[in-house]
Amino acid sequence: MTEATPQSKKILVVSAHPEARSLNAALTTFAVERLRGAGHEVRQSDLYAMKWKAALDADDFPEHGPDERLHVMGASERATLAGRLSPDIAAEQEKVLWSDAVILQFPLWWFSVPAILKGWIDRVFTAGFGYGPAVPPPYGEGSVLAGRRALLSVTAGARETSLLDRGIHGRLADVLHPVQHGLFWFTGMAPLEPFAVFGANDLPEEPFAAAKREYGRRLDGLFTDEPVPFRSLVGGDYGRDMRLLPGVEAPGTAGPDLHVRPRG
Repeated sequence: MTEATPQSKKILVVSAHPEARSLNAALTTFAVERLRGAGHEVRQSDLYAMKWKAALDADDFPEHGPDERLHVMGASERATLAGRLSPDIAAEQEKVLWSDAVILQFPLWWFSVPAILKGWIDRVFTAGFGYGPAVPPPYGEGSVLAGRRALLSVTAGARETSLLDRGIHGRLADVLHPVQHGLFWFTGMAPLEPFAVFGANDLPEEPFAAAKREYGRRLDGLFTDEPVPFRSLVGGDYGRDMRLLPGVEAPGTAGPDLHVRPRG
């Protein structure tokens, strides 16, 4: 491993693809090597290799009584605060807390993350860890996981134009909003603009080389690039009902863009 430097950071890379020879695996390997080459510490969670259990259920909370009704938020908060989650969840939470940045590497399947990655999110970000009354309020720099950067690295079989404004699939930023805003920013992590590789089902050598060059640039800027400027819940833009106040947005702004501060 590369010797740590005063500027070194700790980065968790979570990958979700069943094929070890896939484009996603290649991008994961590239990211780990690039980051370690820059002097950072890197830990990996290869969810398929780990045989990660995707479904949240009562087994996640070992002390939950078999005849007791499962109230997920209450059970997860009690187990989290008592340090009595299942060991696989506790290990992943420790990695998140250890990290200065989290990178999620995955293929875009049915306009979302693969089920195994959704299961990682569902099970790891328990009440009392990622949300709930026992932790700071969401959507802001003071939230529970504040101080961390977050980056999505996504592959899509679709062409880029179909995931742009007026594209039939919708803007990629809108498709990824539930993760960017609903997971990262909700818990206080500062998400960067996603990195995406399009036409991923059959990517010739030259476009793959170009993609790696661009991904390398994005990885180099993991701690210096400006994150998406999402609005803070407590920044004066929202009312007590958690709705954006009238007139705060620029004229013509709609949809998820309402929750992004104007740049510049």
